[in-house]
Amino acid sequence: FESQVPREESRRRRRKKAITSSCSNSMDQITVEFVLPTAARGGSGSDTLQLDVAGNWTVEQVKAQVWMKAVTSNLCPDFYQRFSPDHCILLYQKKGNVCEIYDKHQVFQTLDCIRYWRALKKDVGRIQLVPRPQPSQESVEYQRYLNYLIGYDVTDVSNVHDDELEFTRRKLLTPRRIELSERDPKLYSMDPWVTCKPLPEHLLSKINNGHILVVIHIGTASQTIKVSIDDTPTLVLVSFFAKTSNKRALLGIPDNVCETDFVLRVCGREEYLYGEKPLENFNWIRQCLKNGEEIHLVLEMPPDPDLDLVQKEDWAQVDDCTGVAGTHEQLTIDEKDHERVFTISMWDCNRKFRVKVLGIDIPSLPKVPEFIVYIEASIFHGQQLLAQERTTSKTFSEEVLWNCWLEFNIKIKDLPKGARLNLQVICGKQPQIPNSKGSSYQESTAGSSRKTKSRLLYYVNLLLIDHRSLLRQGEFILHMWKMPEKSEESSSSINADKLTSATNPDKASSMAIAILLDKYCYPVVLPKSRDVGRDWAVGGEDAEGGERGQREMPNHLKKQFEAIVGTDPLHPLSPEDKELLWHFRHECMRVPRAYPKLLGSVRWGKQEDVLATHRLLERSSAWDTSGLDVGLAMQLLDCHYSDAQVRSMAVRKLETLEDDDVLRYLLQLVQAVKFEPYHDSALVRFLLKRALRVSRHVSVCFMSSQLCVCVCYTRTITAVKKCQVDMTEALQKVTREIKTMSADKYDVTPQVVFQLRQKLENLQSSGLPESFRVPYDPGLRAGALLIEQCKVMASKKKPLWLQFKRADSTTLSKDPIGIIFKDGDDLRQDMLILQILLIMESIWETESLDLCLLPYGCISTGNKIGMIEIVKDATTIANIQQSVVGSTGAFKDEILYQWLRDKCVSEDKFQQAVERFLYSCGGYCVATYVLGIGDRHNDNIMITESGNLFHIDFGHILGNYKSFMGISKEWVPFVLTPDFLYVMGTSGKKSSPHFQKFQDVCVKAYLALRHHTNLLIILFSMMLMTGMPQLTSKEDIEYIREALTVGRSEDEAQRHLLDQIEICREKGWMVQINWFVHLVLGIKQGVEKRST
Repeated sequence: FESQVPREESRRRRRKKAITSSCSNSMDQITVEFVLPTAARGGSGSDTLQLDVAGNWTVEQVKAQVWMKAVTSNLCPDFYQRFSPDHCILLYQKKGNVCEIYDKHQVFQTLDCIRYWRALKKDVGRIQLVPRPQPSQESVEYQRYLNYLIGYDVTDVSNVHDDELEFTRRKLLTPRRIELSERDPKLYSMDPWVTCKPLPEHLLSKINNGHILVVIHIGTASQTIKVSIDDTPTLVLVSFFAKTSNKRALLGIPDNVCETDFVLRVCGREEYLYGEKPLENFNWIRQCLKNGEEIHLVLEMPPDPDLDLVQKEDWAQVDDCTGVAGTHEQLTIDEKDHERVFTISMWDCNRKFRVKVLGIDIPSLPKVPEFIVYIEASIFHGQQLLAQERTTSKTFSEEVLWNCWLEFNIKIKDLPKGARLNLQVICGKQPQIPNSKGSSYQESTAGSSRKTKSRLLYYVNLLLIDHRSLLRQGEFILHMWKMPEKSEESSSSINADKLTSATNPDKASSMAIAILLDKYCYPVVLPKSRDVGRDWAVGGEDAEGGERGQREMPNHLKKQFEAIVGTDPLHPLSPEDKELLWHFRHECMRVPRAYPKLLGSVRWGKQEDVLATHRLLERSSAWDTSGLDVGLAMQLLDCHYSDAQVRSMAVRKLETLEDDDVLRYLLQLVQAVKFEPYHDSALVRFLLKRALRVSRHVSVCFMSSQLCVCVCYTRTITAVKKCQVDMTEALQKVTREIKTMSADKYDVTPQVVFQLRQKLENLQSSGLPESFRVPYDPGLRAGALLIEQCKVMASKKKPLWLQFKRADSTTLSKDPIGIIFKDGDDLRQDMLILQILLIMESIWETESLDLCLLPYGCISTGNKIGMIEIVKDATTIANIQQSVVGSTGAFKDEILYQWLRDKCVSEDKFQQAVERFLYSCGGYCVATYVLGIGDRHNDNIMITESGNLFHIDFGHILGNYKSFMGISKEWVPFVLTPDFLYVMGTSGKKSSPHFQKFQDVCVKAYLALRHHTNLLIILFSMMLMTGMPQLTSKEDIEYIREALTVGRSEDEAQRHLLDQIEICREKGWMVQINWFVHLVLGIKQGVEKRST
């Protein structure tokens, strides 16, 4: 070591010289000409001032200096003495664009405009001061709709510590403009719904020699043509015009137009066949093939792309330069002239982090016994606890003072970006052992036997490093959130709520905690990186770690490594597992599926480990070259991973998702935004870009509060959203009025229905939107209400059964659009299950299985408000049973079989219906078993007239079954009753060809899902913090592992499922008794059964 010292001194001297040289250049004053907002004397243009700006001034200081010079120069004294510098904003020109210098805390020499001027070799920069623009009435109105759609006012900053949200909205303006400039206006306006997945085999079998028939409508006329499934819409138009060249006059097509002047739209829907994809890639074509329906298209002029142009923007663009953060070598104070220091690198701060707890204050003490309280302070990164301390205990009163420092066992330099300080007010009945400084977490837990059970009362979070990478300093008064009681509605979402860094906006009545963080003379900045080659300590560790980490893994450890990596996402890692993964981290980086386990083993509270992890991620190519594993990428976006580089890597992989798949996983992606420590993130930018690229994704912006990017206008989007908001508000008002009139749980009198129709009539005549896009199916437009067909459903929440005309004049269907409007029910759990059913369907498609699932439309449009699609030609099993012989119909095995036969006009149709019943029954048996869907009775199982069985109402999932006096009401793994078996041609222990086929279908479907166990677990895990009462802990998701027999062989899994089918056959009579009781109760309570 001694021989190394001289070399180190020499290296330091050389580095000092280089740094001092670079600093003297960068610290030089910058000459800027400021164009002022006042007119020059004599009316010849604006006033100007030239100022030599010090590089280490902030933007705020620069504005103040300009203002002062304007006052001393006696330029328009009325203006400069009347207003403050904050009255104006700073603008500059860059490549023809006007950019705003937005961040008033940014150090002037780090501004993007300075770099731009230097690149152009300009000696004098030019900045214009203009009065701060005020929002127009139009923008205020638009923001109101936006606030309604996302659930709160994003312009309200009363419960945040800084301007991060507005700052993010401004920064995201740049990527939004880039995306808008690059998108194809025609493609966006028509938004073709396509996929790149190969056509499934079961659909290929329905195509005759690669050709299909397409009916094209023009006005009242139509023409059927035969086209190849590989043809593009352009080729279809060419074929159509070639075939109808002699019929133009008859079809009403002018001679001066050709195929390029037209597009093809699906009859009755705002859905276009456009672009260069073959017909087989269009989802509508696939849907028609699947359902055996004719393909009807309408020939028309393309929509006007100008309707989707941004009509107005209220904000100037801000540059994407983050500001003060640089490398450690740029920011370090080591060997620098202290007079030229303007920021301090966090990595120079070797002292331990500490916080001074001043005290708590609450206007009104909660009604609790004579409790004592203490403050527990924890530092988290994601879900990883980095350090924890607590104060002494004191008697609980309206004001409790501690005035004590809590010193954490973590150095300031080791605090990672995204670290949050969690403060909790905890009460107990017996005093804790006092400690003048504040007892450590280990000490206090060691003495836990001396105290009674404690209870969390209030909590709040503070991000220790802000969005500008600055360490928080000074005093904070944080208004805390109250821990809800178990009986309260918000108790189920507490795990998600405890992640928020927002404070309680109810300052008048909430608990407040006052804390003090160390203050420094300069801003303390977390560097964006470290130059490893110039840092001896880290370089040495890296070299050593590299040598150890890249050592060949011994054979006896390879099996252990494979076993660790092969475990599912719910499997906890032991300390030994984590040590092994970290020791062989280079080996892990070659196996992308090991990334979640490896990154879960990183000590995020150790700067050296974090830097080593970042270098590994930067240097490894295995992730980017591997195939897309959606579950794997999504796992790195859950609440356990807060590191921006890790999350960016996951998003980079998701960039390859098709637009259709983004919609499929939208629930989880939007939920993952909540796990972002900061508003601006790779995930937010990804969702924003997709929303701007595809109009079907525009709802993404309104489902996520983080994506309220800017106030911009397109006539189309504004009109669509306005109609939906108006319709939802109007229907909600009517529903609540009906509830007050009909408080009884079941009874719906004719008078109530009459009142409903009268209210709907008044609504329709007083400005209800003429038409609106159906929220769960944006391609469908609903028109006027068919008031005589509307009614109130006999249910506790009194949902409205509504029927609408089809607004599109080209529709061929005579059926109305049926919607159930619900107010008071949380539909998010139903949405989740229906989404998982769609994903299961796509998994089965890859195995060439079409299990005829019917995931009907369902959407939550607000807090406990939503809409459900009414499936046409469908009824409940209860209705079928009751319509024949009343409640005893539950015991008549042949009733369902006979109903299906009566609905089919021919034997062929009947056999097709039985086949569809067999497949759909198999699909729902497997799906309901794997998802643990309970409370299955004859009123929430339905069937269409074509034999398609499907389930509705998913209030009990993941094995959270209903019970009566402690006894579970679920007697069978899934519903396979004697009447279902009768349709398959079997009863009792007998078998039949149909039943054998049913068993084979179930086994194939079940084994296919087992291959995607991790994906299903991850999708549910990401929804753990949504507040759904039956999805609150990992124990709930354990059900899926058990149902999919994780850890058992394929043969054992197959035997397991067949055993479940046998249990259903043996206990089918018990289900029939349950259904009989349900029918009897339904008749007694006057329930009017309605299909949904």
